[in-house]
Amino acid sequence: MPGTHDPTAAARRRLQGTAYLLVTAVGWAVNWPAMKLLLQAWPPMFSRGLAGVAAAIGLAVLAAMQGHRLMPPRKVMPRLALAAFTNVFAWMGFSTLALNWVNVAEGVLLVYTMPIWVTLLVWPLRGVRPTASGFAALLLGLAGVMVLLGAQGFSVTGGQALGIGFALAAAVLFALGTILNGAPLPLQPLVSTAWQVGLGCLPMLVFGIVFEHPRLDALNPWQFASLIYMALIPMAICYLTWFAALQRLPASVAATGMLLVPLLGVLSAAVMLGEPIGAREVISMLLTLSGVALVLRRP
Repeated sequence: MPGTHDPTAAARRRLQGTAYLLVTAVGWAVNWPAMKLLLQAWPPMFSRGLAGVAAAIGLAVLAAMQGHRLMPPRKVMPRLALAAFTNVFAWMGFSTLALNWVNVAEGVLLVYTMPIWVTLLVWPLRGVRPTASGFAALLLGLAGVMVLLGAQGFSVTGGQALGIGFALAAAVLFALGTILNGAPLPLQPLVSTAWQVGLGCLPMLVFGIVFEHPRLDALNPWQFASLIYMALIPMAICYLTWFAALQRLPASVAATGMLLVPLLGVLSAAVMLGEPIGAREVISMLLTLSGVALVLRRP
């Protein structure tokens, strides 16, 4: 095909993919302190559920405007429901709940141990035994978690334990979904994302309305801006830029680029919320991200 091996075109696609990747990483990173700010006024499940349902409706409208068929085949629904649970409900919902008891630095570092759990779970589920580098990555990641949680002799209060549990559950369940949902769904990316975000976030919204009883007038202007940001950027635009990056970059490069999320998340929390960054956070970040990078370097 003409232009297939054009170095200029390949370089342009790589540059475009890198730009999309940076937009995705920055958008998802800033979402962490934005969530923390919103949780000061609204309960977690209602906050995330409302933002996600709004994003899903927007994505569905955009897909319809582009002429895509919105209704998935019936045989796809079980896989779609599983993907929605692992990729959205557990990943986004549990990580949001965790922020009630841990700060942004702790939450983002615990959640982004996800690639390490993929290495651990793919062995019993797919028969792919981890290499020596995979085991080394797991040890590095666990060491990072131990440093993060060991500021006071590894004593953890009940609330902190709950936050740690939700953050690690988000990481493990998303890793499980990554393994079980390996084959792509036979849907357009916009349609697939709209359904996954909608199915994953609608139960959160219903739970929040029934059990959390949010005060709709409780938001100050900054918190309202955080809600709009969550719906438009991380849950809608960032998914689109992520798909665009995957079309232009190797998956391994795109995944490695996502290591920017915990780094930028911790830094943005320091700027936006005044959360301190000390030696413990720096050492834990270096250990954890080293383990994740070692996993992602594997062919």
